[in-house]
Amino acid sequence: MADWPPIIVRFALYLTLGALFGLAAFSLYGVCSSERTIALPLRPWLVAGATLGLLLSVVALVVLAAAMTDVPVWPPDYTAISALLDEPSIGTAWKVRVVALILAGAAAMSSVGRTLETSMVLLTAGTALATLAWTGHGTMGDGLVGVTHLAADILHLLAAGAWVGALLGLTLLVARPVSRVDGVHLDITHRALHRFATAGSVVVATVVVTGAVNAWLLVGTENIAGLWASLYGQLLIAKLVQMMAMLGLASLNRFRLTPALAASIPTEDSDRVLQALRISLAAETTCVVLILALVGWLGTLEPPTSVAQLADEWMTGLKCAFQARSV
Repeated sequence: MADWPPIIVRFALYLTLGALFGLAAFSLYGVCSSERTIALPLRPWLVAGATLGLLLSVVALVVLAAAMTDVPVWPPDYTAISALLDEPSIGTAWKVRVVALILAGAAAMSSVGRTLETSMVLLTAGTALATLAWTGHGTMGDGLVGVTHLAADILHLLAAGAWVGALLGLTLLVARPVSRVDGVHLDITHRALHRFATAGSVVVATVVVTGAVNAWLLVGTENIAGLWASLYGQLLIAKLVQMMAMLGLASLNRFRLTPALAASIPTEDSDRVLQALRISLAAETTCVVLILALVGWLGTLEPPTSVAQLADEWMTGLKCAFQARSV
């Protein structure tokens, strides 16, 4: 039986922090500084992302403390929450995330397309997003394997966040009402799509490589044939299917729709191309949402390798420690 509150909160955190980091990154490489105030409503989205990230972090702490002590989420178990905050990895990661999001929100409040403030949002949002690696399976290993796994998790999170935020930025560009779309906006949109096509190659390569490392550590080559037999394996396969669909849609945008938009700008055919882009980006965003939901679920399950045994022992020991402190 799935433990839905932690899954939902993890999914919401992945989506919110990924969008915050990725949108800040996209606004720096996707549009010029002079175009940000014209093309992208940057401030409200960044402020909302930082604020929602803070709220979700508090909720996540309460939900995790309740799961550790097997008590209802409400009223909060303050003894378990205190014990969780004292825990070296999870507690420290949570504190760093909260500070980073406060700084991101402050920078976003003063960011009206300025590069310095937007870069500050990028740095702090990336830090907040990276702390999520300490809430999953990435901290379960020791030695070189543990360092490799944690580094792969962090890079995977940052690359995925860059993709999520870019999709949000591109959607904001192509979703502008037709009455407000002129030649200048079409030029900005095309340049943003072209720039993301270049940056997207790095993002995709990072996602694929780090995903392969994580899969090797959490599944192992000896367990590939039996993936269908476990819920973890079934969810992982579903994630891979969605990922392949995303890659197909990204290729469609890069090699067909982006050149078509460039060719249509001097003509009245741009509305048709923009509509095709809206549909493609909506489908790609749906895949992203489904993938993040699966990731949120996978993080609560035991993977099939020996790392899973370590994870199970670690979680059991941590749970017992929290229960002992709550008595």
